[in-house]
Amino acid sequence: MSENCNQSCSSCSENCAERKEEKTDFSEKLHEMSSVKKVIAIVSGKGGVGKSLVTSMLAVTMNRMEYHTAILDADVTGPSIPKMFGIKEKAQGSQFELYPVKTKTGIDIMSVNLLLENDTDPVVWRGPVIAGAVKQFWTDVIWDDVDFMFIDMPPGTGDIPLTVFQSIAVDGIIVVTSPQELVSMIVSKAVKMAEMMNIPVIGLVENMSYFKCPDNGKDYHIFGESHIEEIAEKHGLKVLAKIPIDPRFSAVSDRGMMELFDGNWLDPVGDVLMRMIENNIEGDISGNSIPSDKKEEDRKMIKIAVASEKEMVTEHFGHCINFNIFEAEGEKIVKSESIPNPGHKPGFLPNYLNDIGVNVVISGGMGAGAIEIFNEKGIEVIVGAEGDAKAAAEAYLKGELESTGSVCQDHKHHDECGH
Repeated sequence: MSENCNQSCSSCSENCAERKEEKTDFSEKLHEMSSVKKVIAIVSGKGGVGKSLVTSMLAVTMNRMEYHTAILDADVTGPSIPKMFGIKEKAQGSQFELYPVKTKTGIDIMSVNLLLENDTDPVVWRGPVIAGAVKQFWTDVIWDDVDFMFIDMPPGTGDIPLTVFQSIAVDGIIVVTSPQELVSMIVSKAVKMAEMMNIPVIGLVENMSYFKCPDNGKDYHIFGESHIEEIAEKHGLKVLAKIPIDPRFSAVSDRGMMELFDGNWLDPVGDVLMRMIENNIEGDISGNSIPSDKKEEDRKMIKIAVASEKEMVTEHFGHCINFNIFEAEGEKIVKSESIPNPGHKPGFLPNYLNDIGVNVVISGGMGAGAIEIFNEKGIEVIVGAEGDAKAAAEAYLKGELESTGSVCQDHKHHDECGH
C-alpha cells in the first residue's frame, strides 16, 4: 500500500495487494408481477446444431409433466421458436409491460418475431440494442407463475450470451452439440464461459448423433463418429442424450406442431429432465426434496381420457372431436379439461395420450390396432361406453363401467379409428 493511499480504489491505478475488489452487479430484476422459479439456458458454441429444437422439446416435455413452462427466445437475429409452435399472433402490451403469447397447450413464449410487423423482417440491430431487447424480455414481460423457463440462446460466446448470464438469474445450462470433431473445441469454449460465469453445466446433448435406417435397423453416423464422450470426460460432465437424425423433427417444426410430436422421440430428452430433477436443479421446483408421501399420493392419481363429441361419449375413438380429460383421486374427480383431437394418423393418438399421462381411455368404439398399442403401454381401455362423458368417468371410478370389447370394423380404411 502506498503511503499516499486515500483508500479510494476506484480512482487508483496501482495494483497493490490491499486493493479492494470492486464488482459491478449487472443483474436485472423481473417485473414486479412476474414469478419464475427455474431458468435453464440452452447454449451451443456454433449455429445449426439444433439448439432451438432441444429447447422446444424440453419445454413441451416439462409442460406435459404439468409444470407451467415458458420459452424466452434470446436468439434475436435468428428467432425460430414462434414458427416451431405455429404462432401467428403478436404479443400484446403497453408502455409499462408486455405479455407473452401462449401456445396451444399453454406454453408462454416471448420472441422478437412476436413484435415485428412481418416475420421475415430482418433484425438489423447493433449488439447493445439486441442485448437491451433480451434484457427487456426478462424485465418488462409479465411471466405469470412460471415453473421452468428455457432460454433459447444465440450461438457462440459473444455479447448476448454474456448479457444473459450477467443479467438473468440462470440456474443451469445445457450445451447442445453435434458429432463433428471440430465441435470439441467450440463446446469447450461454451463450457469454459459457463465456468467463468459460475453457472452450473447440467450436461451435454448431442444432436444429429446418428441415423437409424428404417430398412435394416442399423445406426449410421452421417457426420462421423461421436466425440461427445471425450468432451464430457474432459470437463467432468454427463452426456444427457444422443438425439438421432429424424425427418419427423423437421416436419413438425416446419408445420408449427412441436407440441404434437410422437412421444417416442422424447426418450433421450426425458432423460435430461429427470437428471435436472435428480441433480437438484433441483429436487422439486421449490428446491426441496419430494416427500415419499407425496410420491405415493401421485401414484394414486388416475387420469382418464374420454373420446367425446363435446360433452358426450363418441362412437368412434379416432373421429372424436375432443377428449374430456378427468383427473381423479380415489373415486373423486378433482380436475377436468377438454382438449381438441390433434389428429388420428396411424398410431399417433395412443402415443399422444400416453405422453400426457393418461391411465384410462373410454370410448364408444375403437380399432383393434389402437387397443393393442394402449395395452402395450399399460393403459386400460374401456369401449362400449355411451352418454355423458363425465358420467362415464364417474361410473368407471365406482367400478360400474365395464368394457364390451366393441372393436370398430365398419370403416373403409383400417386407420380411421386410430390404429
